[in-house]
Amino acid sequence: MSATQAQEFVITRVLNAPRAQVWNAWTEADRLQQWWGPKGCKLRVVTLDLRPGGLFHYAMEFQPGHAMYGRFVYREIAAPERLVYVSSFSDVQGGITRAPFEQIRDSWPPEVLNTLTLGEDGGRTMLTLRGHPLNAGEAEAKTFAGMFDSMRRGFGGTLDQLASHLANA
Repeated sequence: MSATQAQEFVITRVLNAPRAQVWNAWTEADRLQQWWGPKGCKLRVVTLDLRPGGLFHYAMEFQPGHAMYGRFVYREIAAPERLVYVSSFSDVQGGITRAPFEQIRDSWPPEVLNTLTLGEDGGRTMLTLRGHPLNAGEAEAKTFAGMFDSMRRGFGGTLDQLASHLANA
């Protein structure tokens, strides 16, 4: 197993919606803000420029007036089956910042390379999301791998919200 495979986070989900509908939920601002992020947060799309090199910059509000920012920089877009992007925490202007959580602030990798793949079978969609640290040091890679259980819970909740959004779309 390579070092990248050892530190790769993978989550899958079968969604009861056609692939095109799932793709649109990942690539359209009005849809993303209805489901992206942890349960209980309100998402505001700052920018969504869906093209290689384009930026998705967003704010997550858990309480009014307290926003946490994130961003994707798209690397590859192959509609409706594959989306490759680098995710990071960000500041209000969209620049990369360290994680906003005290316990991992200095050891979380600043950039994570993510690959979303969508397969279709009989009107249902198999979603697979893979991520691994990009240009990370040893401590950052170790912190990332140590957070897999937490990430499964977090992304699991986010994908639950996606499933609910798709059911009501």
